[in-house]
Amino acid sequence: MSQDKETPEERRERMRLQELKSPSSSIHGSNLSDLVGSLSWKGTGILILVVIIGFIIASIFWK
Repeated sequence: MSQDKETPEERRERMRLQELKSPSSSIHGSNLSDLVGSLSWKGTGILILVVIIGFIIASIFWK
């Protein structure tokens, strides 16, 4: 299929696969969407809670 006839979803998927082949194109070779995409909704919620609790604990210690 030519690139002119690609749907936006196909274009995004093609670009994502290209980036996976050469991870040096992104800063750390991974991004938040890859992390969240690999987790379930429960895992994502737990990750958010851990970050929030970490900020609260850090703010308590650095007051």
